[in-house]
Amino acid sequence: MTIERFHIHITDEVLDDVKRRLHHIRWPGQQVSSGWDQGTDLSCLESLVSYWREQYDWRKQEAQLNRFSQFRCSIEGMDVHFVHERGKGPNPMPLILTHGWPDSYLRYQKVIPLLTDPASYGGDPADSFDVIVPSLPGFGFSSCPDRPGVNNDQVSEMWATLMTKELGYEKFAAAGGDIGSGVTRYLAYNHPELLYGIHLTDIGIIRDLLAPHGQGELSEEELHYKKKASEWISQEGGYMSIQSTRPQTLAYGLSDSPAGLAGWILEKFRAWSDCGGDLQQSYTEDELITHIMVYWLTNTIGSSTRMYYENSHSLPPLGYIKVPTGLALFPADIVLPPKEWAMRNLTITRWTTMARGGHFTAMEEPELFAQDIRSFYKPYREK
Repeated sequence: MTIERFHIHITDEVLDDVKRRLHHIRWPGQQVSSGWDQGTDLSCLESLVSYWREQYDWRKQEAQLNRFSQFRCSIEGMDVHFVHERGKGPNPMPLILTHGWPDSYLRYQKVIPLLTDPASYGGDPADSFDVIVPSLPGFGFSSCPDRPGVNNDQVSEMWATLMTKELGYEKFAAAGGDIGSGVTRYLAYNHPELLYGIHLTDIGIIRDLLAPHGQGELSEEELHYKKKASEWISQEGGYMSIQSTRPQTLAYGLSDSPAGLAGWILEKFRAWSDCGGDLQQSYTEDELITHIMVYWLTNTIGSSTRMYYENSHSLPPLGYIKVPTGLALFPADIVLPPKEWAMRNLTITRWTTMARGGHFTAMEEPELFAQDIRSFYKPYREK
């Protein structure tokens, strides 16, 4: 299959079905004053669903998304959806951006124009990028894997094929967060010759530091990380346990109820963002619902959670990353990595502590994110 233009168009029948389901929700009860302590707050979800049912306009959002140049092509038997926007500058650098969960390719929606056309936002046109934003297999408008083993490592091979064989780039830049961080690191480990460098906004949960160690083997900074990460997994990691072990069981409920799907996703956006407990400090209702709708309309919440299972059961070990690496840490992100561990395992050439922002980086603080990307890659541009 050659590269084909892709245009989002959801049928009226599918949209009518969502509306019908939103009018027939069986709500659970909630203990008085429990708020978000036991999961997504009932009153918050009821409010969002009310807006979704009465005011949200998918067709308006669909038209905005279709302003991007979108394509699909077949790689290893799977249709991969991606945005490909050309840079407006003298020599744009190709850059592939990889999202995570529970976001989607929309994680980078706000930064695409900032990176492709910096001059229009007060920047230097010499800092422009050709921006490629694929949807991970099993997410959104990419097809779902029909075989086991499609993990971060396998996706990195697909991205290498996309960038070189399908799009014709000899060398490129790569960046990502969450699952996208893992995919980007495997891409750098497997194909350092293809990359100018990689830019990350996290390193995920560092399992090596959570394993038992002898006395004195970990530094004070690493011991602090181990304590914080263990506490986070204990208090916040239930979703990760079920998605890594029984994603199929979870999928039945989330695929059948838009309210259930919203509840599962909203909790993570609130907990992982720099919003002070108020989602509307960081996101509009339209933004949140559109993210949920991408999962719902494509019926990919089940296949997206399966990535956790694959990464837990079939992912090979990752060695030292030789390519230049920039790390931009947003202060409200989940668990920030210890610097000395990062320095031992990656070739860190830029370490930035951002002024604000959380796990969904480019969504929350697009200008800060875009500026750090431009600054990191500036020395590696071909003259």
